[in-house]
Amino acid sequence: MSTKGDGTRAVRAGLPEPRQYEPTLPGPVFAAHYHLSGEPTGPYTYGRDGNPTWTRLEQAIGELEAPGEDVQTSVFASGMAAISAVLLSQMRSGDAVVLPDDGYQALPLLREQLEAYGVEVRTAPTGGDAQLAVLEGAKLLWLETPSNPGLDVCDVRRLVEAAHAGGTLVAVDNTLATPLGQRPLELGADFSVASDTKGMTGHGDLLLGHVTCRDPELTSGVRRWRKIAGAIPGPMEAWLAHRSLATLELRIERQCANALALAEVLSEHQAVSGLRYPGLPTDPSYANAVRQMRRFGSVVSFALNDRGTAERFLAALRLVEDATSFGGVRSTAERRGRWGGDAVPEGFIRFSVGAENAADLVADVEQALAAATAGS
Repeated sequence: MSTKGDGTRAVRAGLPEPRQYEPTLPGPVFAAHYHLSGEPTGPYTYGRDGNPTWTRLEQAIGELEAPGEDVQTSVFASGMAAISAVLLSQMRSGDAVVLPDDGYQALPLLREQLEAYGVEVRTAPTGGDAQLAVLEGAKLLWLETPSNPGLDVCDVRRLVEAAHAGGTLVAVDNTLATPLGQRPLELGADFSVASDTKGMTGHGDLLLGHVTCRDPELTSGVRRWRKIAGAIPGPMEAWLAHRSLATLELRIERQCANALALAEVLSEHQAVSGLRYPGLPTDPSYANAVRQMRRFGSVVSFALNDRGTAERFLAALRLVEDATSFGGVRSTAERRGRWGGDAVPEGFIRFSVGAENAADLVADVEQALAAATAGS
């Protein structure tokens, strides 16, 4: 196990050995094909199968997911491509999979596709480790913790132990936590999956995802699916993502500190209900979170009285963009119910806390709450 700190790993992850007169991080390799005489046995044969820029990023993410261990990471064109790769590479007609019923909004679309292929899909909430009740005989257990947008946290070790005892594989969607907040493979999971569009790259300008495994056979299945579906990242996106990892700890530290400061202020505001942040000692998920998480993420969720109050709040914010997604250096917030599909109140706000100065951000939220609730 490596003893280097998260910041040290982040700034050096995946870099090649120094070579005189060459850049620290070589630029992206744009290639659809490579010189290839004789038998095609080398590492790079065709652009859909492999790319040196992907390789460096995959090595970098692997070093963050499981420091000092031999793991394999596969990068994808988006988080949904990564999620699909795990589910569609593992499930066959007649198999059963357990999904969270409070997870990412696009999971129901995958459920429909899996059921169309003859896969039995069972669902249960993240909170209370409720997926245990529908686990028996499943081929794969899919966890999303903290869940999006409700921010419930399940006990990954407990669920993994129960799953593995019955021969069930476990995948964890680690998007909200990032490897600096939680390491699913260390908690026993077989797959660590994330949308790197969010906190990993952190600037709201890339679509990317990844899957990390210890088992080479599982990795082979995931990469086979990537090859078949062609769900590959562009070399420029991969290079930008690798560059962005250098600031990962700096960003995450600031964002998590800001998120806790904001949650503490919101917890005292009379217009706010249903506040959730796993790092808040009063949060229902706090006990689980402190056992398995090292940082608690940049997302805070809460509800205002109704749709109109929520929309007035969002319109009154000056430092916060009304946008979907999360994990970026600039704070964003949205009324999540506008999309449909999430079981949340009309006034529910998902707030992605950025890297602004905490005092400025808190002041902006306070004035927006005052404006939204004036006269009520």
